[in-house]
Amino acid sequence: MKTARLNVDFGEMIEDNLVLLSETDTMVDSKGKTIHLKEGLKVKIYADDLSSCGKIDNLIAEGVVELNTQGGWTSHFKWNCRIDKKGIYNESQKTNN
Repeated sequence: MKTARLNVDFGEMIEDNLVLLSETDTMVDSKGKTIHLKEGLKVKIYADDLSSCGKIDNLIAEGVVELNTQGGWTSHFKWNCRIDKKGIYNESQKTNN
């Protein structure tokens, strides 16, 4: 992965374009840098994935950090990521990451 990204679990989607992001105000990105989360921060996210050939081909997306106001089963998370209109795609589908 060329670009630093925050790791998420795309199995924790709240809506089609909203994923749980973090229980705390900071996350460590894929390059080891601490990112301080705040409302409106643009972020790049990813989840580990493999191609049909067994090669690494992570799922990636971009979006904006939102305060979690969903409640219920998501209430232990403080932050969500609202994924932009490009959606979620495999890293191999985009060459300038």
